[in-house]
Amino acid sequence: MSEDVRFISSMRTEQDADIENTLRPQIMAEYIGQEKAKKSLSVYISAALKRKEPLDHVLLYGPPGLGKTTLAHIIANELGVQFRITSGPAIKAVDLAPILSNLQENDVLFIDEIHRLSKTVEEILYPAMEDFSLDIVMGKGPYAQTMRIPLAHFTLIGATTRAGNLSSPLRDRFGILNRLELYNRDELAEIIRRSAGILNIEVDKSAEGELARRSRGTPRIANRILRRVRDYAEVKGIGRIDYQTARDSLDMMEIDELGLDFPDRAVLETLIVKFGGGPVGLSTLSAATGEEQITIIDIIEPYLLQLGFLARTPRGRIAMPAAYKHMNVPIPADYESRLKISGAINSTGVQGSMFEDINDADE
Repeated sequence: MSEDVRFISSMRTEQDADIENTLRPQIMAEYIGQEKAKKSLSVYISAALKRKEPLDHVLLYGPPGLGKTTLAHIIANELGVQFRITSGPAIKAVDLAPILSNLQENDVLFIDEIHRLSKTVEEILYPAMEDFSLDIVMGKGPYAQTMRIPLAHFTLIGATTRAGNLSSPLRDRFGILNRLELYNRDELAEIIRRSAGILNIEVDKSAEGELARRSRGTPRIANRILRRVRDYAEVKGIGRIDYQTARDSLDMMEIDELGLDFPDRAVLETLIVKFGGGPVGLSTLSAATGEEQITIIDIIEPYLLQLGFLARTPRGRIAMPAAYKHMNVPIPADYESRLKISGAINSTGVQGSMFEDINDADE
């Protein structure tokens, strides 16, 4: 199943774009969750306003769908400056000079997927971020000269789902780093309540909790589920979303109590039933499920790892006890020996490197 048809994905789709703009909070007080990031950013923004200086460059990182773009919008609104937005893959070296030179004093430039910037663009950004200047090379060979053009003081906000893919020189130029965490059930229920009010949807409190429980800790998924459950309630239900309507519609979409959908359960079933719980190499798991390796690594595995359902080991993927329980399959008698063979635990029973980021482990 390809990522563009997977309903429970936290990746942004074209259908999400318009509705997210409608639901997006505009000020920090409206932004739900991420209390640590909000608290620190509020202090830094207040200090910058007090000194009448630009906010230091900000890096926001974490899983997709948690509100990095929304938070960047709010930062610009709180600072009272213009907000310019672009993305890493879209920026070419020839485009960067016009983008930077058109910024006004204290403006915010937001670069989504900043880890996908080309090396050439990164090198142009270094002096822009550090010295607020743009170095342009004129001429070639021994006659080449560098002309430095001053830029307005600005704040660069970068967003990424892969902070580890940023080069050290670029990462070190961000003065403020904030990791966004997955949301808890109460926070998601509050987001659903707020979104339902904006969309004029009547949702019972018990239904809010049910929708939140199956939203995988991600506001984007919660809002997407809310819209689809609304459709079901209008056609099959009583015009409002009660607990039973929420359950029936989510069951129809094959989203279970933990937010797992068919591809998630297919990976677990393949790992547990076909391969006895593992260890199984990534290429073998990919071939057996029909999912591409990159889809398993980037989309399916992260949530299963967070739930403690599987582990990455030097010998491949292995199912954990929680996965057997969720899939209603008895744990095999030789399970502990499989853990030792896989490297998940050593001979003394101490957990080993089961959560190492090993993407190419195979037989």
